[in-house]
Amino acid sequence: MSKSKKVLVLSGKRKTATARATVRAGKGRIRVNNIPVEIFEPKLARDKIMEPLLLVDDEIWKQLDINVAVSGGGFMGQAEATRIAIAKCLIKWTKSARLRTALRDYDRTMIAGDHRRKEPKKFGGPGARARSQKSYR
Repeated sequence: MSKSKKVLVLSGKRKTATARATVRAGKGRIRVNNIPVEIFEPKLARDKIMEPLLLVDDEIWKQLDINVAVSGGGFMGQAEATRIAIAKCLIKWTKSARLRTALRDYDRTMIAGDHRRKEPKKFGGPGARARSQKSYR
């Protein structure tokens, strides 16, 4: 009989960025688009991605391998989508209500996400609200 391996796949979204995280038991390797998170650039985005890991005990995430595939949006939207995906994975893997409340108290968008999207463009101008200028002369 072979042992069944536990694998979780969860996603996070922010603006137009979508992150898909795959979690399995491992040695604490975290990769974003096949780049180790320790050398991920820019530093501001790396710090944003690391937030849920810093709030969790080291012995929890040091036993997991997390691979995140993120696409769409800008670098900060991708970082926040990755952060949401990692936080959801940690909560689902541990099934801990204490961890959920800790992450929620720190920043609710780590669990709930942010529902805001771009407003659709309307006629009569270049964007959603902007209008073409008129000249009376």
